[in-house]
Amino acid sequence: MQKNLVIVESPAKAKTIEKFLGGDYKVLSSYGHIRDLKEKGGLGVDVANNFKPDYIIEPDKEAVVKTLKKAAKESQMVWLASDEDREGEAIAWHLATVLELTKEDSKRIVFHEITKNAILHAIENPRDIDLNLVNAQQARRVLDRIVGFELSPVLWKKIMPSLSAGRVQSVAVRLIVEREREINRFNAEAYFKVVAEFILSDGKTLLKAELNKRFPSETEAEVFLESLKDATFTIEDISTRPGKKSPAPPFTTSTLQQEAARKIGFSVGQTMTVAQKLYEAGLITYMRTDSLNLSTLALNAAKKEIEDDFGGRYVKIRRYHTKTKGAQEAHEAIRPTYFEKKTIRATAQEQKLYELIWKRAVASQMADAELERTTVTIGVSNRQSEKFIVNGEVVKFDGFLRVYLEDSDDENHDDNTETLLPPMKVKEILNLSEATAAEKLTQRPARYTEASLVRKLEELGIGRPSTYAPTISTIQHRGYVTKGNKDGESKLFTTLTLKNGSVTKTVKTEITGADKGKLLPTDSGIIVNDFLTEKFPLVLEYTFTANLEKEFDKIADGEMSWTDTLHKFYDLFHPVVETVSAEKYELKVGEKILGTDPKTGKLISVKIGRYGPFVQIGSAEDEDRPRFASLGKGQSVETITLEEALQLFQLPRSVGELNGKPIEAAIGRFGPYLKHDGVFITIPKGYDPHHITFEESEKLIAEKKEKDANKYIKSFPEDDSLKILNGRFGPYISYNRDNYKIPKGIVPAELSFEETVKIINAAPAKRPKTARRK
Repeated sequence: MQKNLVIVESPAKAKTIEKFLGGDYKVLSSYGHIRDLKEKGGLGVDVANNFKPDYIIEPDKEAVVKTLKKAAKESQMVWLASDEDREGEAIAWHLATVLELTKEDSKRIVFHEITKNAILHAIENPRDIDLNLVNAQQARRVLDRIVGFELSPVLWKKIMPSLSAGRVQSVAVRLIVEREREINRFNAEAYFKVVAEFILSDGKTLLKAELNKRFPSETEAEVFLESLKDATFTIEDISTRPGKKSPAPPFTTSTLQQEAARKIGFSVGQTMTVAQKLYEAGLITYMRTDSLNLSTLALNAAKKEIEDDFGGRYVKIRRYHTKTKGAQEAHEAIRPTYFEKKTIRATAQEQKLYELIWKRAVASQMADAELERTTVTIGVSNRQSEKFIVNGEVVKFDGFLRVYLEDSDDENHDDNTETLLPPMKVKEILNLSEATAAEKLTQRPARYTEASLVRKLEELGIGRPSTYAPTISTIQHRGYVTKGNKDGESKLFTTLTLKNGSVTKTVKTEITGADKGKLLPTDSGIIVNDFLTEKFPLVLEYTFTANLEKEFDKIADGEMSWTDTLHKFYDLFHPVVETVSAEKYELKVGEKILGTDPKTGKLISVKIGRYGPFVQIGSAEDEDRPRFASLGKGQSVETITLEEALQLFQLPRSVGELNGKPIEAAIGRFGPYLKHDGVFITIPKGYDPHHITFEESEKLIAEKKEKDANKYIKSFPEDDSLKILNGRFGPYISYNRDNYKIPKGIVPAELSFEETVKIINAAPAKRPKTARRK
């Protein structure tokens, strides 16, 4: 009989742990949760029976459970070594229940790093399964199932089929929708920022300074520049003061997600996937944590590393305390398991994230950077209230900056670069080289990135380290939010320049308001959010959602019954569901009447359909069938006007005839296009299908023909479906909708029919094409 069986969540973790334990231990993986709430045939929760969950073993886990049961029966002791958080505790409880383990033949062990010492220490200090943590997880799982199960049918009935809603996800969508509306309401105001370049008394050194006032109009800015022609410029004050910068604390889950996005461009989900691999390989501590604490062992290891690399002056041991609302986990912060390991042998992504974690953890225990900040004030003789200001900063001792500096989400954030000022003295007279007044716009609120949304959710106390990444993934997967780009608008900006005694004016075009890689609400997201906010304010209320998280924390601490929380929520929530479900509306939720068609007098409405937003002329009750047109790129149900809607029905439009065949311009699912002689040609950016000319269309058709001509290398009269084509990655063979590589060293144009067939026959068998999974 096997002495010991250790069960963990993942095979990678099992492989690492097995290295540390002797032959008396067998390590197997449960591959995450082995059972979950029943989905088919109902809620999966017996509400009437004190919210008793109906758990079933997931079909894809039946073989895993069979293996674990067999191994457990053959072992004297089973060690449940799932993760230390609530989800991990629930996994251990489900395993103990399904495998029919007792307290005599099983132990619960936890560790927040996969090192030999940590594993052996955990085995020496086992504990029982913490049912308070299990109940906190059950409360969250059951409550979220209730919300999804009861809200989704209401959305199907009132808006359209296939929609769904979740508790935390709906709040995240609300944040994004509200930010988008805030941006749409924002009226940017123009102002003029004045910057001058002075020449010091040595006649050659230049000094750049900014005026301490901004002018609201071009006229005022010009008047100011004109006044500088006769002014004298004197250094009125030079103040120098010491300053310091302190390092950021070591990473929590949310700060790692934010900084990985800023510094190495990782998405939130990507960060967690890579961090999981590092943890399972024994390279970092557990990656789902909101603790800033570092163990004494870790602090000593960091201290030694800093002393060895930089010297004793660079050491400053710090103990950070978590300030996040509802911080729950008793783990350490995220840190390397071995501080002496500066680099690792791993994939490029793993190396980048590991280096980030190592630097942040080491820097958190280093001395402050010591700075000297200097401010120079320059007076203008004929403008007493306006001053030109110069700021300089010199690093006297780099401290933690030697290793790491935290980035910022602020889009107007200046880089932390050292600015060394030239020697100057008070009352020194300066000569003006030139001064410019550049037109700027006040900054609108920034759209959320994945990382800044995580920070906002954390600030509000909504969600926990384990939920941030799934929440952001879910709202994108459901089509309520997209991560994408937003085109800016062209605007004319004026710059006034005073040089050589005269003021000149230049006007140039700049793009404003453009965004890249930001979270944008879709029409579906906006309509569902508005409906839920109006009808179910409880679910969408930030404070209520945060308070629920606090109740989960109390359950985990044994201060509250998990079923009491569910009863309290259900008694508030369920009656609202029944009331809203019974309500009847004249229009579908999200449908909006824009006006009437001037030609037919029929109503024109905009609404959401299964394939996206569309405009409709007429109704199903009319004698004639209604006419439909999809919204164009950049158009929204919320903002489309009657004029824009009518314009959609002008397509397809006839542009003219080419070689006796008509040219049509239209908009389809993938954007605007031309159709000529059965061929579709994409209309590129810069052209409008409503106004594209015959000459422009002729040019695009010619370019398409040339591109297609270059695509075909060879065809064969023996078989029309066999072709040799040019592709993105070079020439290839196309046959019966399958593609085949051409071996190196062969000239594609010289292949005969027989040689081409031989290459196809020698190629590996193609997998059968299957229907796409929903």
